[in-house]
Amino acid sequence: MKIAMLARNANLYSHKRLKEAAEVRGHELDILNTLRCTVHIASHKPEVYYDSEPCIGYDAVIPRIGASITNYGLAILRQFEMRGCWPLNESVAIGRSRDKLRSLQILAKHGLGLPLTAYANDPKKAEEIIRAVKGPPVVIKLLEGTQGIGVVLADSMSSAKSVIEAFRGANVNILVQEFIKEAGGTDIRALVIGGKVVAAMKRTGAADDFRSNLHRGGSAQLIKITPEERSTAVRAAKRMGLNVCGVDMLRSNHGPVIMEVNSSPGLEGIEHATGKDIAGQIIEFIEKSAKIGATKTKGAG
Repeated sequence: MKIAMLARNANLYSHKRLKEAAEVRGHELDILNTLRCTVHIASHKPEVYYDSEPCIGYDAVIPRIGASITNYGLAILRQFEMRGCWPLNESVAIGRSRDKLRSLQILAKHGLGLPLTAYANDPKKAEEIIRAVKGPPVVIKLLEGTQGIGVVLADSMSSAKSVIEAFRGANVNILVQEFIKEAGGTDIRALVIGGKVVAAMKRTGAADDFRSNLHRGGSAQLIKITPEERSTAVRAAKRMGLNVCGVDMLRSNHGPVIMEVNSSPGLEGIEHATGKDIAGQIIEFIEKSAKIGATKTKGAG
């Protein structure tokens, strides 16, 4: 099988592991810098070029599209889909997951556990949305933030209003969420592949940080999740339409609540914490699932 991976940095742990896992199983995997791909649009002849050469002969594509280039990356992925190339995660599903507000709306519609969340455009509504999530304290998040960047904990009404007004004054879109104090600065990441949780880890934030992201100095360890947490992760992946994802949850007094569904989960932390060959399981899923033209939306949705 010939596989393309859309990724800007071939030296990241996750990308090297996926390439290694594919080659061990006898496949060819090319890492294509997403920004060096171009789209050529013509009737009945969708083409993708990489460094001026046509991208042909690929059976599957693994999108590892950075958040900062989501729109461009999805345009490239859609073109692969229109050519009949099978994507590990489809462009429409990735687009859903990258839009924090849209993803929460979808999950809420289907009854999945979420922290109370409010969204407003007018900074004069700051106090209203803070009270709507039973705060303060509240967590204020940039809609476009990743890896814990742009996430602020405000523990008083005045500080929360100041942060909201500052962000909105800079024309930055934000969400305001209830602070799940009982989570104690830890969260759970459940890694879902093909509708099954294949690994889970508990992430704990640094001593002086309520965020548990590993990129922000947090630590990870193996954890046994409950049947309810497992079901929540699987349902979230299904509702987002993702074959592979990391579902980040907090343990609240009223059950698991979803913080985010990540369509390009890093493999380093969870492989080290669990000792599992996650990259190999992803390649095995591609082997079983990749069929030419089997994309549900074919890039058009």
